[in-house]
Amino acid sequence: MRPVAQLSLFSAEARPVRRADLAGLLCGPGRIARFGSGTTARLSLQVADAGRARAVRAAAAATGVRLEATPADDGTVALRSAFRCDLVALAKAWAGSDAAGGAAAAADRKVVPDDFQLDGSLLRLWALAAGRADERGGYLLALDPLAPHTHRPLAAAAYRAGISPARVGGDDHPALRISGAARVRRLVDLVGPVPDPVPVGDWPRWWGRAS
Repeated sequence: MRPVAQLSLFSAEARPVRRADLAGLLCGPGRIARFGSGTTARLSLQVADAGRARAVRAAAAATGVRLEATPADDGTVALRSAFRCDLVALAKAWAGSDAAGGAAAAADRKVVPDDFQLDGSLLRLWALAAGRADERGGYLLALDPLAPHTHRPLAAAAYRAGISPARVGGDDHPALRISGAARVRRLVDLVGPVPDPVPVGDWPRWWGRAS
């Protein structure tokens, strides 16, 4: 009989996805900005290809948030929500108390909440938006190059989640690299199975096996 793996309490499969899990998109290149008096907020990000865009849109839709997709000539896809009142709490947590501003201002203000804890659902969204395997058996979670002040607290959160990373990529392409059999296996357990639109090679793998 094939053994059944024990489900971690922190795995993406341990509970239904919820709107707060969209913070996983903000760990990478995502932005969130409040509008006007601060009663609505918009989530936006750019992903590498159409397959990732479909996966991220499906994950966001599961939380009740619709993301519109705009393909670019280079194959990347820009995703953004409408301005919504149900994103204000996320914006307050990640964009501070300022109410308005464009993309640059949103990057400047993006902050990691003091009590931020990574679990499987957050890591799954981060991997969907900005994760990829490297050529040495590790896995890279891209960071926001325009918000370097978020890198250290995100690395600390990853450490607390049991996937102690190294920061790589310099200033232009910063990322957290998870390597080593135990840490990669922990990441595989946390993020859950690869979504259909995402190539298996782009998803966390342990000894050649995706979750």
